[in-house]
Amino acid sequence: SFKSNVPATPCSSDVIVGAGQTERYLPLLAGRNVGLLTNHTGLVGHTHLVDTLLARGVAIRRIFAPEHGFRGEADAGESVTSYRDQKTGIEVVSLYGANKRPKPEQLNGIDVIVFDIQDVGLRFYTYLSSMHYMMEACAENGVDFLVLDRPNPNGHIIDGPVLDMKYRSGVGAIPVPVLHGLTMGEIARMAAGEGWAKQCALTVVKCRNYTHATEYLLPVAPSPNLPTARAVYLYAALCPFEGTVVSLGRGTDCPFEIYGHPDMTGRAFSFTPRPTAGAKHPPLEGRLCHGVDLRGMPLSEAREVGFSLRYVIDAYRDLGLGDRFFTPMFEKLVGAGWVRGMIVAGASEEAIRARWVPDVERYREKRVQYLLYE
Repeated sequence: SFKSNVPATPCSSDVIVGAGQTERYLPLLAGRNVGLLTNHTGLVGHTHLVDTLLARGVAIRRIFAPEHGFRGEADAGESVTSYRDQKTGIEVVSLYGANKRPKPEQLNGIDVIVFDIQDVGLRFYTYLSSMHYMMEACAENGVDFLVLDRPNPNGHIIDGPVLDMKYRSGVGAIPVPVLHGLTMGEIARMAAGEGWAKQCALTVVKCRNYTHATEYLLPVAPSPNLPTARAVYLYAALCPFEGTVVSLGRGTDCPFEIYGHPDMTGRAFSFTPRPTAGAKHPPLEGRLCHGVDLRGMPLSEAREVGFSLRYVIDAYRDLGLGDRFFTPMFEKLVGAGWVRGMIVAGASEEAIRARWVPDVERYREKRVQYLLYE
């Protein structure tokens, strides 16, 4: 009941992202001091937004970067310091680690912030929190906020518990389901409209030729550990393992497409996490893990998995650790305090899902007024 009943339209080549429509936003930047909140995904074709704007004479005063840094190469959770970009000489300010929201002096002299980051449509993907904190800072400092919108590759599904704000954190800033079914432009409108973020002067440059049913394949990996379309689709179902003792494949060449643990039994598949570019010290590093390989799942099937607890329940029942299976991160990711207890009590995935359905339906009704796309 959570899936879109509109058939997928696999024509992402027809989609024109917000950043690709310079005629719609360059007039809004003319003669103004501009800050950018962007990263390596801010591309139009093979050209980065920074280069596009500099070539058109836009005065970029500062670049703000989310988790993984401006170039998108830092580990998950790695603190990235501020520095000058070698290519352009522009100051890059990290909005991850200690400095999650820009300080007033970092917005000093800036008239408008341009946001251009490819998101994947999940509440716990931290680019959403970075946008939320920046909107708040813009509201407090009288700075305009301009979103150059991009499609949500998981935009056809609304699923998972709505965040209980008692578990608010960097992986959950606003009370939406795990899969919120909105683009960043739409969720910015909703955050402002619902009072979850202070009202800033918000403008969204919409994508063209996009609906929430469009099957949009990302042109570039959005972060180091989501290297494939299958990983982007399975991310919602496998990320809860970050709040358990189980590995979801960080430190392999297929993160978010496999999972396992040294003590899982009766499994034909195994892997050993090792240091990689996107995971310098992965969980269960150097230990042989037995588990499940989802790399053979057809993309069309992976695209419909959504927020499923079937894999977490499978590993939980196999390991027999009881409550020791989980860490406090689990509640921050699922966004609710009752899911762990139901798993421990032996509830089925269907029974757990039934409990979050009413909240999702209420959210779905609220969401409609903020939609920019069918």
